[in-house]
Amino acid sequence: MDVLDLTRLQFAVVTIYHYFFVPMSISLAAVAAGLEITWLRTRTPVWRDLTKFVGKLLIVTFAVGVVTGLVQEFQFGMGWSAFAKFYGDVFGPTLAIEGMLAFFLEATFLALWYFGWDRLPRLAHAATIVIVSLGTVLSAFIILAGNSFMQNPVAYSLDPVTGRAHLTSFRELLLNKVNLAAFPHTLSGAAMIGGALLLAIAVWRRAADPGFRPLSKLGAWLMLAGGAATALTGDRLGKVITQVQPMKMAAAEALYTTTAGAPFSLVTTGKPLPSFALDIPGLLSILAKGSPGATVQGIDELQAQYAAQYGPGNYVPMIPVAFWSFRLMIGVGMLAALVAAYFLWRTRRDREAPGWLLRWLPLIPILPAAGNTIGWIFTETARQPWIAFGISKVADGISPGLTSAEVIASLAGFTVVYGIVAVVWFRLVRHLSRQPLSAAPAPAADQPDALVY
Repeated sequence: MDVLDLTRLQFAVVTIYHYFFVPMSISLAAVAAGLEITWLRTRTPVWRDLTKFVGKLLIVTFAVGVVTGLVQEFQFGMGWSAFAKFYGDVFGPTLAIEGMLAFFLEATFLALWYFGWDRLPRLAHAATIVIVSLGTVLSAFIILAGNSFMQNPVAYSLDPVTGRAHLTSFRELLLNKVNLAAFPHTLSGAAMIGGALLLAIAVWRRAADPGFRPLSKLGAWLMLAGGAATALTGDRLGKVITQVQPMKMAAAEALYTTTAGAPFSLVTTGKPLPSFALDIPGLLSILAKGSPGATVQGIDELQAQYAAQYGPGNYVPMIPVAFWSFRLMIGVGMLAALVAAYFLWRTRRDREAPGWLLRWLPLIPILPAAGNTIGWIFTETARQPWIAFGISKVADGISPGLTSAEVIASLAGFTVVYGIVAVVWFRLVRHLSRQPLSAAPAPAADQPDALVY
């Protein structure tokens, strides 16, 4: 592997690891806010106990997300300084605002929430976790705007002297049509992985502590609702991506020839000349353009078009990676939603789920985590060879003078640190999950707000 391949590998490792914790933080913050509001309305002690428990999970996950996010930004500057220099004026505002949200707004109000029990009035205390939840959502929207620029560059101009890109409208950058489609899709995936974590913990602990039983249903419903929303938002995102990156959708089916009524292969033994394939006629045309008879451009035609438009070169991404990651992304997500639906059906009317299901459900977070990861692999690798589609290639963004030895050394260091962080996070989550949910008696009705807790 040359230095470019190693740097791409490093970026993939750092980004994938960081993204394990980001959607969990988004989901856990929303759940904690919802649980506390439910407790304020019902005054049922179990909702207060579950609020505290989910909030502690959020703190641990948020802390790991901040640490891994710092490493990601560090290696972005270290490995891709040419890209950062060229497009820093565009990316700078998104990274700065996201950093202020994560470090100042979210961290500050999360600390107020944690230390505010028994100190803040109940409505003010609930407001702190609501602000944390809104902050995680806003942070995701802003950072996705930066990624959406890489998928569909908008709101920029090139300086004729320096050649650097300058941001012309922050509003247009945020309202990039790719961002408007990717944002709800990302939140849907976050709901799935957060729900899966809660379901796994609740199933593991519900026999020892009945207070976890409501959490198992909540986690399963989050997974199911998130799965349905992921399918709907993914359909919209696919159509937007077809407009701005038709090569990506063609690569998803390994469609080399422009085809009207393009099929979608459920099972195949190989592409582009399969000996066996189980196709659904017209499905790719529906996914790409919303009509079973629509024409989808093929890889060969797009390659010729891009060569004429951007100059000689290979503009075809890694087809096997795009083809299989697209299917695995969909398949794993559907499987996770089906497992959640099956659990809800088997536990209806307070019935107990079968023993084999309860034994395997603690592993359920693997499915949505894998789905999120594979989805990002498809999104980023199927954009190749572009780092910012149509204006800058990956090879142009790497730091000048970077050596393979430097990348290998830093990648090894990141791997060791991340391995330690993963063990610490898992042990902390396990420790928190083993603690009993304490159902303290509800306070008297005439107790002052500041002393409610």
